[in-house]
Amino acid sequence: MSTPVKAPAGQQPADSAGRRAIWLSIAALAMTFMLPLAGLVMALFALMAGIRALPLLKGAGRPTGMAVGGITVSSIALALSAMATGMQLYLMDEYSAYQECMKGAGTVSSQGECFTQFRDAAQRKLPPDVLEVLGAMQP
Repeated sequence: MSTPVKAPAGQQPADSAGRRAIWLSIAALAMTFMLPLAGLVMALFALMAGIRALPLLKGAGRPTGMAVGGITVSSIALALSAMATGMQLYLMDEYSAYQECMKGAGTVSSQGECFTQFRDAAQRKLPPDVLEVLGAMQP
């Protein structure tokens, strides 16, 4: 009877490395839409996990599709979260004014006025091309 061979400490099985990369990248993409800065950090971790999984999978003779998929999705999440975080930082003053306005808004119409003020302030600060792209994304 033989005893099972354990992987050396610090090494992860190749199969789980690929799955970890893809799951981290999907989580990073989801986090990007909720909290862009957290999505940015998670996308970096997912990208590192995907890059580290490639040689493990190649060395084990396994398909690298999961790791490549993780790298691709995490790269997309990284780009989106970097743009969203940059936009938040660029419009920080306008957003702070919007939050202050919403604190004092007691009615739906006054909340609508707060949004109108925010939109107008953002329009003054952003180039028209960006506003067209953002307007096309709204339902």
